Amino acid sequence: MTSKKISIKDIAKLTNTSITTVSFVLNGKGRISKALTKTILDAASKNGYEPNRMAVGLRTGVSKVIGLLVENIGGPFFGEVAKIIEQEAEKLGYSIIYCSTNNSLQKAKGLIKMLSQQLVDGYIITPLKGLEKEIQNIITNGKPVVLIDGYFPKLDIPHVLVDNAGSVYNAITCFIKAGYTKIGFVTTDLELVQLQDRLSGYKDALHDNKLKFDNKLVLKLPFNQSREVSVHTIKEFLNRNKRLDAVFFAANYLGTMGLQSIKELNLSIPDDLSCISFDDDEIFSLYPPGITTVKQPVLEIAKSAVDLLMAQLNNRELDIANIKLQIPSTLMERESTAPKISH
Repeated sequence: MTSKKISIKDIAKLTNTSITTVSFVLNGKGRISKALTKTILDAASKNGYEPNRMAVGLRTGVSKVIGLLVENIGGPFFGEVAKIIEQEAEKLGYSIIYCSTNNSLQKAKGLIKMLSQQLVDGYIITPLKGLEKEIQNIITNGKPVVLIDGYFPKLDIPHVLVDNAGSVYNAITCFIKAGYTKIGFVTTDLELVQLQDRLSGYKDALHDNKLKFDNKLVLKLPFNQSREVSVHTIKEFLNRNKRLDAVFFAANYLGTMGLQSIKELNLSIPDDLSCISFDDDEIFSLYPPGITTVKQPVLEIAKSAVDLLMAQLNNRELDIANIKLQIPSTLMERESTAPKISH
């Protein structure tokens, strides 16, 4: 049986004061004696009084709540980002409402509408193509927005993410320095700017090392395809391109599906096929012989996002629309990119 939530009216009865007096004390208004203030606050604390955030927000225009809208809160990257954002926000007296879009534009629009009804003070959002109008409306309505893990090339909205193009450029260069020259690229069909930047990094590294780009060596998997079908598709891709000696997986989950595909084809890493995955995860360090990964600067991304949002919340006149942070990654080199042995 749940206990009834205590109200301002209940505290007034407990302290033999008026509802107005209690309201003044709880909201830090009016001139109430220190002794009476202590009595009311002690009664509120002892009885577990919690203010209604929405009511406070309506009255003050400040809810002390931030809306966090990301691709998948359950994924390793976004899960860690959300954890750090929550910790940093809590230090500043803010709570977080988490939402996952699963890269669905319709769902993202609905979640933004829901968050606006919750009167959140600001938003941290992973952008989707087609969401430009909704995000512009948020800003027009006076609410600050920071974009993470993506951006809109034609819009000036503060954003923070990893240097996607540079990260992949370094990874492909690592392959080439180790003697691998026939390099495949596995990505998804999502129209996300960060994935486009990763593909650009791949192309630029090939070009700068005088290797020809071949579109047949790029596999774009449908995002909503089942894992089983995707693994089968990767296997077909590898069988079609037996000349490949290395492959780059453009996202964490693509990397794990890639490892399953390679195992089911009885290929040896790195003797038959060298590989690198974007996003580090425990599985890549444990999977024999150890998989080289692009490790994103999760802590810096999350902290920077909170800093950018708080800067706007603390100074509504502050214009930081042109702050666009791209933070370098770390290439975690493991045995999957050991120097190629000539057969």
